[in-house]
Amino acid sequence: MALLDVGVMFAAIAVAGALADRLGQSVIPFYILVGMGLGEYVLGRVSLPVVGTAAVPETEFIALGAELGIVFLLFFLGLEFNLDRLLARRSQIGTAGTIDLANFGVGLVFGWLVFGAFLPAFLIAGIVYISSSAVITKSLIDLGWIANDEAEPLLGTLVYEDLFIAVYLSVASALVLGDGDVAAAATDVGIALGFIAGLLALVQFGTPVFDRLVATDNTEFITLRSIAAVVSVAGAALALGVSEAVAAFFVGMAFSATGSAHEIETLLEPVRDTFAAVFFFWIGLVTDPLLFGGIAALVAVAVVVTAPSKLVTGYFAGRAFDLDVRRSTRVALGMTTRGEFSLIIATIAITGADAGAFDPALAATINAFAVGYVLVMAVLGTTLMQYSGPFESVAVSWLDNSETG
Repeated sequence: MALLDVGVMFAAIAVAGALADRLGQSVIPFYILVGMGLGEYVLGRVSLPVVGTAAVPETEFIALGAELGIVFLLFFLGLEFNLDRLLARRSQIGTAGTIDLANFGVGLVFGWLVFGAFLPAFLIAGIVYISSSAVITKSLIDLGWIANDEAEPLLGTLVYEDLFIAVYLSVASALVLGDGDVAAAATDVGIALGFIAGLLALVQFGTPVFDRLVATDNTEFITLRSIAAVVSVAGAALALGVSEAVAAFFVGMAFSATGSAHEIETLLEPVRDTFAAVFFFWIGLVTDPLLFGGIAALVAVAVVVTAPSKLVTGYFAGRAFDLDVRRSTRVALGMTTRGEFSLIIATIAITGADAGAFDPALAATINAFAVGYVLVMAVLGTTLMQYSGPFESVAVSWLDNSETG
């Protein structure tokens, strides 16, 4: 039955992806929804004649596949980073990213007002702060914006967010597993930061090692060696209590400096997409939609509060790159999209609950909030980018006149 369950999962993912493509939407919400529909909380509550329940269970393969999805998503983000290129634009990226960081503060205040405690507020802050690198990059390509001036501040701000979130994930994991006790988690945070420092040294000085690792014309060996490196380092990080996502990100950065970065990206892209789909499906699988009734108002308020804050900071991020009003407006619209990182942060709460270090009911609430929030913001963000014309015209009319007046 386990093999049949996996077959049903992939068939459902394939159908959901085709539907999303036909509707011109991000696949992420569709993968989540189909996982939710086939899970124990929806289909599992329906008793069918003869077979009983036909729900897809959370098998070990699906759970591990979801974890690999996180690893490969972050590995590919690391592949897009080049230290020399980042340093060349560090001033603009630093300014735009610092402006964007205001959204973390907005989320922290919002989370504190809702939950009245630091740890859930800290998780909510990360969920509402981080934009979706995967969805935004795909939208840039689909809309033909990738070669335009607005692409640089969008990608530059995402770079800043990703670097920030790499440290954030380590700290959040340590705090959650320490049951919110900052003093108890201090050692774990120190280990995490030390591990990150070691990975940074690997990125800076380990290029010859990674070059030799993939120095072959055999694409099978390149694929296997790359997967072995990223999964092994991610596994070692997890064993030390460090986020596997953070480790994968820095391994990707190390490979980005090699001469085989483009080939690795081409070879592993199907692997990334396959396991990323499993990750989003798993998110739906472990989410009880009945919880949405209790957090619908919370999601609505979060959207009303955080969408405008992203629009404002996104606009000024574009201006930090000396873009005009129209192109800065495109940056603002693009940055509203949330996706994979918000869900990865929610899994920290689930992991903490599974380990007995975090309140299960609170973890379920945070996870449901993250799923609902991402469903809304992923659709909203991609739609705003797709139909940006009217918003650009309004912004030019208002802001150009106010600046010249």
